[in-house]
Amino acid sequence: MTTLAAPRTSRRTFVRHVVEMVLAMAVGMVVLDPLWPLPPAIADRTDVSALVTVTDMAVAMAVWMWHRGHGRAAVAEMTAASYVPFLLLLMPWWAGLVTDRTVLIGGHLLMLPAMLLAMLRRAGEYGAPRPVHVERHGLLARWPSVLGLLATADNLVDPRPIPLPAMMILPLGYLAIGTARRTLRPRPVLLAQLGALAGYLVLLVAAVAAGPGWGQILVGAGWIFHAGWDAWHHRRDLVVPRPFAEWCAVVDLIIGISVITVAISR
Repeated sequence: MTTLAAPRTSRRTFVRHVVEMVLAMAVGMVVLDPLWPLPPAIADRTDVSALVTVTDMAVAMAVWMWHRGHGRAAVAEMTAASYVPFLLLLMPWWAGLVTDRTVLIGGHLLMLPAMLLAMLRRAGEYGAPRPVHVERHGLLARWPSVLGLLATADNLVDPRPIPLPAMMILPLGYLAIGTARRTLRPRPVLLAQLGALAGYLVLLVAAVAAGPGWGQILVGAGWIFHAGWDAWHHRRDLVVPRPFAEWCAVVDLIIGISVITVAISR
């Protein structure tokens, strides 16, 4: 029985690693793209756009692999697997043999099989239940906070209001993640999340009734309050992964301060 269960567990863990990689790359595109202050004439070039996109994905993927305890060789191979498809397509593009669409779509399509080949080369490492944990110290241990600061750099430079309904992402996100991870147990944990959802619904109604000025202040307060909610979950390791709670706390705090700053300055 044990001999049959082990390969199944290994395959499940391997697939989970693939999903984690893809999600990390998606986060990289969203979080890191605003950090490239390129003039439109340069940013709109196909080769520049492709290389910026793959760099965003590769950096986020490498950070996640480092967090999971993978070695330098595995990180380097996966990074190469991200770049090679785009570089292979850019060479004929520079020669005028393929279209912009071929480079951008083809690079993304070829990246996944290239990543799978790199992972299959180290199937034992990616199929292991959990890579060896490496203790991190100082700034390296706070990488979710660093990513949170990068994700909200534009809010620090250019504070702006946000739509009132966007505040509901906060309680609904925890409920969705907790449902997917099956971490809404025991019952008091689920009741706490439902209570937070009800509280944010009341806050949303109050913000709408208060009008644009005070409404934005209430929304900003809601984001700041959720930063404390994130910190509490991070401390107790509840519902969401601890790195996510840390990242979310930084993002929520900065967005809340940004929204209130705009509301007060008007």
